[in-house]
Amino acid sequence: MKLASLKHGRDGRLVVVSQDLAWYTDAFLIAPTLQAALDDWDDCAPQLRALAEMLEHGAAPRGRFHEREAAAPLPRAYQWADGSAYVNHVELVRKARGAEMPASFWTDPLMYQGGSDGFLGPRDAIPLADESWGCDLEAEVVVVTGDVPQGVTPEEARDHIRLVGLVNDVSLRNLIPAELAKGFGFVQSKPASALSPVFVTPEALGERWKDGKLHGTLTVDLNGAPFGRADAGVDMTFDFGVLIAHLAKTRSLGAGSILGSGTVSNRDADGGPGKPVAEGGLGYSCIAEVRTVETLLRGRPETEFLKPGDVVRIEMLDEKHHSIFGAIEQVVETA
Repeated sequence: MKLASLKHGRDGRLVVVSQDLAWYTDAFLIAPTLQAALDDWDDCAPQLRALAEMLEHGAAPRGRFHEREAAAPLPRAYQWADGSAYVNHVELVRKARGAEMPASFWTDPLMYQGGSDGFLGPRDAIPLADESWGCDLEAEVVVVTGDVPQGVTPEEARDHIRLVGLVNDVSLRNLIPAELAKGFGFVQSKPASALSPVFVTPEALGERWKDGKLHGTLTVDLNGAPFGRADAGVDMTFDFGVLIAHLAKTRSLGAGSILGSGTVSNRDADGGPGKPVAEGGLGYSCIAEVRTVETLLRGRPETEFLKPGDVVRIEMLDEKHHSIFGAIEQVVETA
């Protein structure tokens, strides 16, 4: 089952989308918004699945689904927390600035609490007020939970995952060091993130969803050129069950909580830093990582951060080269 929100008011209008992303049907008789459906998931989910089945068989009123008309599936959420499950990414970034990586990073996930009061739609521009802030893309996987009890185990946590999607977790890299130096974490360096046009239930992903991980190539293009082709299921140190359990150690989580994987990152076949796609590698899911590799190999970063006019595209394709979640495609604009 694939769910989306068309732009309507602050919280969008819930629709069920066909598997090929060509059609949608309104779900307002079941739930007006995705958050409302998540709040009453046990009752709403079977009805939404039945509606999805009717849509696939042409038995429900339908309209053409256009990704440009979609808001974020959850235009605002009760919680947005982002982990760093791909420790390879953390290790590289720290190495470039000469920082030791504590051994605990391999066993205890990093995580921060982000702003959840407004997510960008998949075609909304990335507003940038100052190019010197170092605007970066971060291609990640996200899950949306139902209600999660405090103290849940990683295995139990997986059962509370309702939906899976993608996010562009926009970062302002040049603002990060000063914020981290305060010892409290990200605020100004993490503006609004953009979510994929549709979120998908885990069972609808088939073999791509396994052991609390999304498997498959995360396609990242920058200005029309291949930038990243990392596999989201490879080199993921912490699965989503572990990430959810980490977040729920001391508190329960409300339905509609969004949890990110952190930047998807793969090692090269030889175990070293990844190579650019143009050189036969899997590339990168953020600019900071390629700048790190450039620093390690040649002593300085060469790739520029995003600037007005740049276009970022993030999606995942199935075996028939059809988009699974739809595409996040954003142009950077001067705010």
